[in-house]
Amino acid sequence: MIEYVLSKYMGTLFVVSTPIGNLKDITLRAIDILSKVGYIACEDTRRTGNLLRQLPITNYKLLSYYEQNELQRIPEILELLKNGSDVALVSDAGTPTISDPGFKLVRQCISEGIKVESIPGPSSVITALTVSGLPTDKFFFVGYPPRKEGHRKKLFTDVIAMVHIVKTTVIMFEAPHRLVKTLQEMMDVFGDIDVVICRELTKVHEEVRREKISQAIAHFQKTNPKGEFVILFNV
Repeated sequence: MIEYVLSKYMGTLFVVSTPIGNLKDITLRAIDILSKVGYIACEDTRRTGNLLRQLPITNYKLLSYYEQNELQRIPEILELLKNGSDVALVSDAGTPTISDPGFKLVRQCISEGIKVESIPGPSSVITALTVSGLPTDKFFFVGYPPRKEGHRKKLFTDVIAMVHIVKTTVIMFEAPHRLVKTLQEMMDVFGDIDVVICRELTKVHEEVRREKISQAIAHFQKTNPKGEFVILFNV
């Protein structure tokens, strides 16, 4: 009973999705929450500040919250919430906690009886899946593959074992400077399968390529990869 009474006076952590490119993808609910909360925890205060000015939202307090300072920030944010302040968690783009910092904060809030509420919206994972042409009834998201070559190949062999049990579309992210190397390693493990590669989704230079891995490698060896990449495939 005491915990219930105390929780009524605590703030709420809002997990707020923001556009992955096109500003018009912001939801009315997200604008409402961002304009009302006491604090906004964000990866890059300059980037989030620019987004807020474009909405426009002028009355806000930003807290830097990124992978390197996550453990130090969590106690501070928890204290704000326990004192009754609402806090919005945003990432640089898309849905927070998806291959971005935030799940540790969410987990801690839950363990301490603080309300967590999702404000859904854009996600590059779902956006890529819907335009891929690949089966959408089941999908397996692996985030960014490991940086070490041996670990990446272990992931790919594990994927083969998994999809032999459950046929599913596999989705992952990759950085532009590692894209060609990752595709080459995928071809070593999976063979020359069909892949879908999405780049700069919802932005001016959006590109969706549907082709063999060998064709994708040849293209990006000639054309320097730029932007954020989502790779989808079946094996």
